[in-house]
Amino acid sequence: MTKQKPSILVVNDDGITAPGIKVLMEEMQNLGKVTVVAPESPQSGMGHAITIGKPLRVDPVSIYPNVEMYRCSGTPVDCVKLAVNKIFKGRKPDLCVSGINHGLNNSINVLYSGTMSAAVEGAIEAIPSVGFSYDDHNLDADFENCRPFVREIASQVLKNGLQPGTLLNVNFPPGVIKGIKICRQADAKWAEEFEERIDPYQRPYYWLTGKFVLNDRGEDTDVWALNHNFASLVPVQFDMTAHHAIPQLNSWAFDV
Repeated sequence: MTKQKPSILVVNDDGITAPGIKVLMEEMQNLGKVTVVAPESPQSGMGHAITIGKPLRVDPVSIYPNVEMYRCSGTPVDCVKLAVNKIFKGRKPDLCVSGINHGLNNSINVLYSGTMSAAVEGAIEAIPSVGFSYDDHNLDADFENCRPFVREIASQVLKNGLQPGTLLNVNFPPGVIKGIKICRQADAKWAEEFEERIDPYQRPYYWLTGKFVLNDRGEDTDVWALNHNFASLVPVQFDMTAHHAIPQLNSWAFDV
């Protein structure tokens, strides 16, 4: 009996026509049967947003030959929810991969990322999930050096599975990639500013700017790995409970 190919859901936040999703789709075709469900327009920085105040649409499209593809009017998380409930009709795919994002989602960026939130939603649905991002924002970014790593990491997830409640956050540096480093998320944040400008009607408006501030000199972090030309692989969980803080809170004497 011929073994059935794994079913693989491909999503992103840069939109269904982004170059990164094409590369990811092509690599996943080496591993299984691919279904693409992606936003009809860019959704970067949407985090785990979902659409609740207006109807959602998901329509089949023919962008690349011999690939089942759908464009969604909603967010990256909406794409995963609709894929599981309407396209897969409750049958879970064997793997959910998100990306390849144009720009890094390392360190604190994981909280803001639509790419990673789509992968998180996959994990919430008990689907082994991986988010992939690349340190190049250009639309003509060259993903060739990422290809073998994308294929190998996805293959290992299909082969070995992931711990329940976890997923993988994978980031690639530009240029030659030395290998893969298993990392922790670096302690870093954005020092943000809002640049004020004046529109033609003399009303102020604002552009978000800022710089990335690293408070972590460890050599086991995603930032260190990327700065030394390694792909960073961080296991992520959606249980945000600060378990280490529970004993302290249990010592408080609440006066109510």
